[in-house]
Formats: sequence, C-alpha cells, structure tokens
Amino acid sequence: MNNMLRLIGRRIIALPIMALGVTLLVFILMSFTDPSIPARNALGESASQEAVEQYMDEHGLNDPLPTRYVDYIAGLFQGDLGTYGASRASVAERIGKALPVTMQLTFMGLIIGAVISFILGVISALYRDRLPDQIIRVYSIAGIATPSFWFAVLLILLFSSMLGLLPASGPLPNFFVNPAGYIARMIMPAVAMAFPLSGQMTRIVRTAMVEELDKDYVVTARGGGLPERVVIAKNVLRNALITPVTTLGLKIGYLMGGAVVIEVIFNLPGMGTAIQEGITGGETFLVMGVVIVVALAFVIINIVVDMLYLLINPRIRTV
Repeated sequence: MNNMLRLIGRRIIALPIMALGVTLLVFILMSFTDPSIPARNALGESASQEAVEQYMDEHGLNDPLPTRYVDYIAGLFQGDLGTYGASRASVAERIGKALPVTMQLTFMGLIIGAVISFILGVISALYRDRLPDQIIRVYSIAGIATPSFWFAVLLILLFSSMLGLLPASGPLPNFFVNPAGYIARMIMPAVAMAFPLSGQMTRIVRTAMVEELDKDYVVTARGGGLPERVVIAKNVLRNALITPVTTLGLKIGYLMGGAVVIEVIFNLPGMGTAIQEGITGGETFLVMGVVIVVALAFVIINIVVDMLYLLINPRIRTV
C-alpha cells in the first residue's frame, strides 16, 4: 500500500510540471506563426490593417512571448483556456465537446485491440510452432506493418464506397438515442486503430505466455495432476498478463495520438478536428488547450494503469 501511495504521489507531483512544459513547448512552436492570423479570423479578410493592429493590441497578440505565456498560465489557473475563432468561442467548451468523442474512440479501439490480441496471443502460445501459431504470426506481422490511417482508407473504400454498409462521415448519433447508428459510425475508426495495436500486442501476449509456460512451476503443476485449464487460467495467465497490461497502458497515449488522425479521416467531432482547426487557423489557445488536455489525460490514464499493475502483481506492493 505504501508503495502504491508513493507511486501515485510521484505521478500527481509530475502533473503540473508536465503541464507547464507542454504549454511552454506549444507556445514556442506557435510563436513562429503569423500573430495576425487570429485577428484576421476574428475580423474577416476584408478588415483594414489598422483594425487588425488594434485587435492585436487589445488581445495582447503584440506582447512579448514571455508576457503572453505568463498571462496564459494565470488564466489557466483560473480555469480559463482562452477563446478562438471569429465568434471568440470558449476553448474550454470546445474541448468539453470534443474530448468525450476522442476518449470513446480511443477506448473502443483499445478494447477491440486488447480482446483480439489476448485471444490470439494465448492461442498462439498454446499451439506454439504449429499451424494456428503460424497463421497468427502472419496476422501479427500484418498488423505491425500497417499504419492505422492507411487501414482506415481501406475500410472506407471497402465498407463505405464499395459495399455501402457503413457511413464514413456525417454526424455522430447519441449512443443512448440511436445505439445502432452510433456503433455504425464508430466501428470503422475503432477497428482502424485496433488492427495495428492488436498486431503488436499479440506478439507481446504470446511471448509472455511462452515464457511462463516454460517455467518450472508449470511443469510441476502439470506433473502433480492439475487440469490444464486450471494451470493456464489460475497460474500462467495471471503471471503472463503483467507485461501486456503494462505495455497496453503505455499504448493508450499512442492511441489518443492516432485518434487525432483517424478523426480527421472520418470527420469525427473530436480533439483531432479541434487541433486541425486550431493549427490551420493559427489559434494558439485552441491548440494549447487540446495539447494540454491530451497530455494530462495521458498521465492520468498511466496512473490508473500503474494501480492496475500493482493489483495484478501483489508482490510489487511490498517492494
């Protein structure tokens, strides 16, 4: 328990430090863009240069970078992520609508990929060097070698353009109002993210299972007359899942990053669409808000994964 509390405490202390580092990095990168772009977006392309300069002065766009950064951090501590666009819409409200879509897509892809890799990895280990193992290895290599965005395009061509079975764009229905429409809209993006993940994780699950199956305690348990399903379920799987679960937790961050690209391909109203809008429009506050929220979500998710890791392997609690 003390080890778990220390681990969580270190992660919580790292949260504000990481947030400050992310904001500083994004601020520096966005400083290379033309500061008049947000003013033009707000006033329109026909606005005079005098009106643009006045807008920039009023909103601090002409201030030195350190001054703008300090002002932004001060607002951040008050829960103000800034505004963007011609209507000066709230960044916090924009992220509040986009983040749930990204998290839903991320965890749908995670669940699909985890289930497929768990089943295939276990089967591959149990039938080591036999036909099922060889077939699963081919699947695993294909998944590792296939980028999610390229696989997404293939899914659109097959299931949307050719067969017309699934929508590749359009509004995202509410799950509780139209669950069938929601699943139809989200399944292709989720599978596009899950396929490369399942290819990677299948290899990891297989390797962990093979290592456990070759250990002496498994030989002893089998020699003692324990049924094979008991040996596998109660001993091998529990120990073999430690490494895959830890790796899967680290993959969540990569899935969130991949979701940004997938959302743009499928025109989903998530964080990917928001950050694309911010980058193309030169909206520093929108880009900053999206990056900070995604970074903090990644750290929080990894705290949860660390807790699960300790629960799966109780021996570490006493270290």
